Amino acid sequence: MTTTDPTTAAVQARIVRTLATAQVIGGIGNGAGISVGALLVKDVSGSSGWAGTAVVMLTLGAAMFAVPLSSLADRAGRRPALTVGWISGAVGAAVAVLGAQTRLLPVVLLGLLLFGGSTAANLQSRFAAVDRAEPQHVGRTLSLVVWSTTIGAVAGPNLTGPGASVARSLGVPDLAGPLLFSSAGFALAALVTATALRPDPLVRSGDGPRAGRGVRAALPHLRGRTLVAVLTIATSHAVMVGVMALTPVHMQDHGSGLQIIGLTISLHIAGMYALSPVMGWASDRWGPERVVLTGQAILLAAVTVAGTSAESELRITIGLVLLGIGWSASVIAGAAMLSASVNPPERPLVQGFSDLAMNLAGAAGGLLAGGVVARSGFGTLNAAATVLVIPVVVMVLSAARADEPSPPSHANRP
Repeated sequence: MTTTDPTTAAVQARIVRTLATAQVIGGIGNGAGISVGALLVKDVSGSSGWAGTAVVMLTLGAAMFAVPLSSLADRAGRRPALTVGWISGAVGAAVAVLGAQTRLLPVVLLGLLLFGGSTAANLQSRFAAVDRAEPQHVGRTLSLVVWSTTIGAVAGPNLTGPGASVARSLGVPDLAGPLLFSSAGFALAALVTATALRPDPLVRSGDGPRAGRGVRAALPHLRGRTLVAVLTIATSHAVMVGVMALTPVHMQDHGSGLQIIGLTISLHIAGMYALSPVMGWASDRWGPERVVLTGQAILLAAVTVAGTSAESELRITIGLVLLGIGWSASVIAGAAMLSASVNPPERPLVQGFSDLAMNLAGAAGGLLAGGVVARSGFGTLNAAATVLVIPVVVMVLSAARADEPSPPSHANRP
């Protein structure tokens, strides 16, 4: 039976509380921005074909910041890296509001690109939570920080109404209103991180200066279970982003109002985060591979329901909730698998590479989704998403078989 030093446990608890608080506040900003991003781009551009670029820019921004933030964490610690990410999100949301006010699409897209820095901070917070965690509690600890995003992320999309009121009082377009909340939320998350994340999860007493390594240092470690984990996270994220990105446009084209769209996205985000502790516990208890396979099965159910929803708001909502739950199981178990398969000195850079791959996959999913829906419809998009689930199932099953012990040899039996 293992025991944990009380001082070490208290430090870990304080780190997790600080990260969780920042996630709650920052989650409000992320939820508010994501819910109106596609609609804002559609409004400014005047075309549904451009709507998918909102999520593309958000995910490209997260990808753009993933490796620099992980390198900064490797060199100076998690606190400065996460603070920079949250500040970038605050600036980006403000720039997107400026673009909406001036009706300049490039400015809106630039703002959404910088907004992605907050997503990078959000993602790296889950890894910061396990820097000092006990090995047997990696899944649980990681999932607690992911779960804390639920409160803000679910509340954020429901700020479309209040955001519109604030926007009118300031003389900016209604759809830009939630982004004002985003900017304020990210700024506050940066303040909490900079002042309260002490001690730094990644910097221990007696550590000397760290050189700070680039992404190439992560490449030799991308093999075996680590590679399977990275590909699982990236592919599952592509499925989720591709379908979620065009859901507001699909619903609006069928006559749904902003409040119903906001509620649907809120429930989707609840599916992503609310069951996180369950996914983390299950990953620690039964192994991440089984949880990943469960997540892939739920993703298949999600795209089947969403893709056949037509004008039914109930069916699309059920599909989006399942999409969030499937993403949660796959990404949390994948992150636990990744953290457990890499030695501590290499973790920040490998984790940063994983976030890079995850967000590039999401950007590709969002970019392709807009074109597919414009040409063939929302149902075709969901059908295409099923293709991405198959390789994950094959890889996880193959990795599990490779890890099974060989049967005993009977060559020397008399």
